[in-house]
Amino acid sequence: MGEQGAGPQGADQRSAAPDVSDERIRESTGRGWDDWVAVIDAGPGREASHPTIAAWLVEEHGVDGWWAQGVTVGYERLTGRRLPGQMQDGTFSVSRSKTLDLDGEEFRERLHDDAARAALLPGISSVPRSKPATRAPKFSLSDAESGEELGVLQFRLEQGSAGAKLVVTHEKLPDPDAAERWKQHWGDWLESLAV
Repeated sequence: MGEQGAGPQGADQRSAAPDVSDERIRESTGRGWDDWVAVIDAGPGREASHPTIAAWLVEEHGVDGWWAQGVTVGYERLTGRRLPGQMQDGTFSVSRSKTLDLDGEEFRERLHDDAARAALLPGISSVPRSKPATRAPKFSLSDAESGEELGVLQFRLEQGSAGAKLVVTHEKLPDPDAAERWKQHWGDWLESLAV
């Protein structure tokens, strides 16, 4: 899917594949994607908001809340209302991760020290958005030269036996092109930390 003309009946040409397979959604909700598109189109319809559709699925069809969110996002993708990585507010989000040989506590300390964080993120100004004790701190980003806002960055560390898995999530990106550029950037950035 994701190509023009692909997707369930009624999906427009801007459609994208949902994250969950037809088999899995059918197994978990009792209906496949074609059925859900038809049911939602006949119910709240394509003009309904994400929260309205999700609540309707729970109330009218007994879909578990978690699956109601998944069905709604899948429906939005299949009908061209949401692209991969697109959030409800229309912005985009990307994540990259890598298991690294680093000390989690030391890395967190670097994130909360302005000079150390600036060295980690060259060319980018960052302002903390969360309290220092937060497990997954967030930072507002801007271009160090132009001041252009660059979105919100979150770091999450998961300590394991093979090292620390560092997950970098960049939110509030304006479009798919920016999302793709930043996804590549954070992949390269994680590789540079591994050296």
